[in-house]
Amino acid sequence: MKRITVAGAGYVGLSNAVMLARQHAVTILDIDAARIEAIRQRTSPISDPDIERQLRDESLHLATSTDPGQALAGADFVFIATPTNYDPHSNQFDTESVQSVVRAAMTLCPEALIVIKSTVPVGFTEALKTELGFANLVFSPEFLREGSALHDSLHPSRIVVGERSPRGRELADLLLAASLRPDAPVLLTGNTEAEAIKLFANTYLAMRVAFFNELDTYAAVNKLDARQIIEGVCLDPRIGDHYNNPSFGYGGYCLPKDTRQLLANYDRVPQTLIRAIVDANTTRKDFIADDILRLNPRVVGIHRLVMKSGSDNFRSSSVQGVMKRLKAKGVEVIVYEPLLHASTFFNSEVIDDLDAFKRLADVIVTNRQTADLADVAGKIYSRDLFGADR
Repeated sequence: MKRITVAGAGYVGLSNAVMLARQHAVTILDIDAARIEAIRQRTSPISDPDIERQLRDESLHLATSTDPGQALAGADFVFIATPTNYDPHSNQFDTESVQSVVRAAMTLCPEALIVIKSTVPVGFTEALKTELGFANLVFSPEFLREGSALHDSLHPSRIVVGERSPRGRELADLLLAASLRPDAPVLLTGNTEAEAIKLFANTYLAMRVAFFNELDTYAAVNKLDARQIIEGVCLDPRIGDHYNNPSFGYGGYCLPKDTRQLLANYDRVPQTLIRAIVDANTTRKDFIADDILRLNPRVVGIHRLVMKSGSDNFRSSSVQGVMKRLKAKGVEVIVYEPLLHASTFFNSEVIDDLDAFKRLADVIVTNRQTADLADVAGKIYSRDLFGADR
């Protein structure tokens, strides 16, 4: 049984901690005392049914701490899953939280292998190793979906470790043994290649979202049946029937920041496609807002800020961009979001009562159609064609 510390109790950190704690002694470290207390009480601070269920398992070897000295001392492995938000001023991820944990671990558990799970710029890990003169540092990306992070950790599409060595293989075996998919593909690469895999994978997903959104925009402008076109296109097995449901744009925690970071990494490399993917998201929001404005609404209701069902995260959700554009045109906007415990959101009134929200709004904007809006179908504006996050 290994002693493992996981720094960061968000989707990536908590899902990895719970997965590893089934076989190893794991301590979750986070600066948010309320989040740590929730985990200590065996309740999940994030929306993930599998995590909520697993936390109630008394056989889980899981401890919690807000004290780095306590959490890191004696660790064999340190997994870093702290936030790396994109900073538009520096044009790259803010990696200060990652560097802070690495420096603490160098002092408190210098023999441990430090595994960066946070998404970082291409070249970051090797540069940090050189800067600190510290070799026990490896990047291993995650490929998780919000709302099903533990499921995706236990059933990985692939395991990527940024070190081609017996130590890299040991880390891959640790993750493989903790999963429920013993035949998951394992790829040992360099750290920089592993970082690129993460950013290019998410940018490809963003590109696919942008493609079907622009197909939908074309169909809407020309009064064509977008669903028929998408179904016909996706019958080609090379394209496939997935990630093809139109939306208000790609959003959430990962895709917007990862595409912008990858674009920044292209500062000395010729490209046109990566810039187009980033720009396409802005173009889509412009179209959606203009399309809503053509309905001449007096009050627009935003139904849910979260990106998709099963998620509790509405950070950078695409509907917020639409909302801001409508407000800039002088349209009154109200919001219904049960997870938002506030009376206003960006100076728009938050309506807690769904029935009242339905009455007040002339047009109800929803990224995904839901059963609780069936009685006001005539008010709904949505580009959802398939009724699912697909």
